Amino acid sequence: MPKFKTNKIYQGDCIEIMRDFPDKSVDLAFCDPPYNLEKAYNSHEDNMDAEAYLIWCEKWIDEYIRLLKPKGSLVIVNIPKWAVEHAYFLNKKLYFREWIAWDAMSVPRGYMMPAHYAILHYSKSNEDLNLNPIPEPHPNEWCLRPDCKEKQKELDKDNPLSDIWTDIHRIKHSGKRDEHPCQLPEKLLRRIIKLLTNKNDLVIDCMVGTGTTAVVAKKLSRKYIGIEIDKEYAEITRKKLKRVNIPLDRFED
Repeated sequence: MPKFKTNKIYQGDCIEIMRDFPDKSVDLAFCDPPYNLEKAYNSHEDNMDAEAYLIWCEKWIDEYIRLLKPKGSLVIVNIPKWAVEHAYFLNKKLYFREWIAWDAMSVPRGYMMPAHYAILHYSKSNEDLNLNPIPEPHPNEWCLRPDCKEKQKELDKDNPLSDIWTDIHRIKHSGKRDEHPCQLPEKLLRRIIKLLTNKNDLVIDCMVGTGTTAVVAKKLSRKYIGIEIDKEYAEITRKKLKRVNIPLDRFED
């Protein structure tokens, strides 16, 4: 296993790779794992027995907990079915902060498919995290005239961020997404990373996919570590990172 390095994409099994990383080294541990919904990933069988799926999740969550700094944050995105299980597990080990309902404008199918995703936020400490306040955009897009924009700014001041996010949508058009079945929008990661970290903090995503977390972290001058089991997805991530014109010597290792 290579020496622990930041601003790097590792390719391989995330649990095995993280076992060689040092304790208390990460400020934000983020993961949007496969939801066990039979999605067509290149190198992951997304159709596990429920018990096996949860055992697998608990293994990488335990590694995340070990890696978190004393005031570090852990964020997991999943559907409610699995999020309640993650919360039950995490409530024994970390401090609960938020359950955010992300209404990503999904289209319910069948009798009742969840049209929101759970974003779980836990921390290693129960002390004040000194989170960076971010206003919630007002849901009404009035018009583009200057007087309308000024009015919207006034409304935003009185509309702080809540635990229901309705203004960030999933990437629906194939022309705007990579060859990956579950790609998160940059706007979502931008909000989470800006809210929970500061410049030069270290963000890890152990299932980085085609790199949204790492790319946004680099754009925001955070250090990053991405881990991806699939060679093709890992290579897409590396290519996208090269196109982000922020020199890595800005980071202080």
